[in-house]
Amino acid sequence: MTNDLIAKAAIDRRMAEIITPVIEDLGFELVRVRLMGGKYHTLQVMVERPEGGIEVDECAKVSTALSAVLDVEDPITEQYTLEVSSPGIDRPLTRLKDFETFEGYEAKIETNELIDGRKRFKGMLAGVEGTEVLINVEEGTIGLEFDWLADAKLVLTDELIKEMLRQRKAAGTINETEFDEIQTDTGSEED
Repeated sequence: MTNDLIAKAAIDRRMAEIITPVIEDLGFELVRVRLMGGKYHTLQVMVERPEGGIEVDECAKVSTALSAVLDVEDPITEQYTLEVSSPGIDRPLTRLKDFETFEGYEAKIETNELIDGRKRFKGMLAGVEGTEVLINVEEGTIGLEFDWLADAKLVLTDELIKEMLRQRKAAGTINETEFDEIQTDTGSEED
């Protein structure tokens, strides 16, 4: 069953039912699906490998497979654009395992109901105990039932960026020799 952090609206949950088997058959996991409205509709699908991360060519592979299934199922009556992407560095936290994986990193969490007089919490993730997400806030460590969460995402910090780059290098997905060398003009400009 898909939780509300992965798919909030009824149409998102319907989309998740259709696309999750396709994504899993390709060896990936659904992180989040949203049908974004406005003048033009966009079906935003975030996916990653079970161990985390995804490359652009893998997103293209998922997009091609999803397009074929969505053309047959045709769940969206309006014209829309399919967008398949990674969750990004300041990613949404949509599954209980995300709160374990990113323990020690800063996050923003919003709850459905008031908890101790507030709905918004910002602090360091402290892991998971059973079905509770632990977060270190100014008052100390608090536990929030996963089912209480309305939204959660990592906060973009220098530490998070460094760790993501380190992980990509360790996994061999970044080869620094493929980057162009940056040259700067150290001389002075004359008028």
